[in-house]
Amino acid sequence: MFLTRFRVNTARPGARRLLSSPQALHAAVMSSFPSLLPSDSSAPDGPRVLWRLDHNTRAEVMLYIVSPTQPDLTHLVEQAGWPAAATDPDTPGWQSKPYTPLLDHLAVGDTWAFRLTANPVHHIRRKDDEPRKRTAHLTPIHQMAWLLDRQERGGFRILEKPDSKRLLPGGTTHRQQEHHGDRYELSVRDRRDLSFDKSRGQNLSRRRPVSLVTVTFDGRLEVSDPDALRRTLTQGLGKAKAYGCGLMTLASLPGGG
Repeated sequence: MFLTRFRVNTARPGARRLLSSPQALHAAVMSSFPSLLPSDSSAPDGPRVLWRLDHNTRAEVMLYIVSPTQPDLTHLVEQAGWPAAATDPDTPGWQSKPYTPLLDHLAVGDTWAFRLTANPVHHIRRKDDEPRKRTAHLTPIHQMAWLLDRQERGGFRILEKPDSKRLLPGGTTHRQQEHHGDRYELSVRDRRDLSFDKSRGQNLSRRRPVSLVTVTFDGRLEVSDPDALRRTLTQGLGKAKAYGCGLMTLASLPGGG
C-alpha cells in the first residue's frame, strides 16, 4: 500500500475543472495507475484506491491518495500542478511513500489523531407503504452519531474528553434521541453539498444527476482492533468512495502511536 500527497495549484484552469467535478477528479486519480484498466473494479473485501481533498485554505488544497500500487501523477502535475518545478527528479510534483509499515505496526491501545471525509447517510421512509430511501444526515450531532456508530466495527474507539474539558452536557434531542454533547474528542466541519452529473459515455442524454453531502471529521482515536482498522484505512468507510469519501488518515500524537 502507498500513501500519496499532491498539492493542487488552484490558480490553474485545469485545477478548477477537477475541483468542480468529483467524477472528473476520480477519473484523473484512477488514471494514475498504468496497470489499472478503466473496466477493472476492486475486490469487495480487498484494498482499493481511496482519495480525499483537504481544503486547508483557499490556496492550499491537498489531494491524498491511498492505493495498493504506487501512482504516477505526471498528468495531474501537467493539468493542475507546477510542471516547471517538477522537472527536478527529486521533486516530481507529488510525494508518495509506502503505507504498509504503518499499517503493520498498528497495535491495540495506540492513540492517533485522525481525519476522515465521509458521506453520512441513513435510510428512512416517510410513509409505511413506501420503500426506504437513502438520505443524508444534515446536522453535526447526527453526523457525529453516524461515525460513533461505526467505530467498533471500524477497529477504533474515539477518545472521550475528561469531564473538566466538557462544556455541553449529554442528554436527548427533542425527538428523544441520544445527544452526546461534547463528550468526544471529535469535531465535524467543512460540510459540502455536491451536485453534478454522472455521465455515461459521450451521450449527454444518459447523464444522471448525483447529489451528495460530505463532511470532514477531525478527532482522536484509540486502536481497538488492528485488523479491522487496517480494513478501514485501506477499504474506506461509508458510501461515495468514488467521489472522495471514506479515506481516513492517521497522524501521530505526542506520546501516542
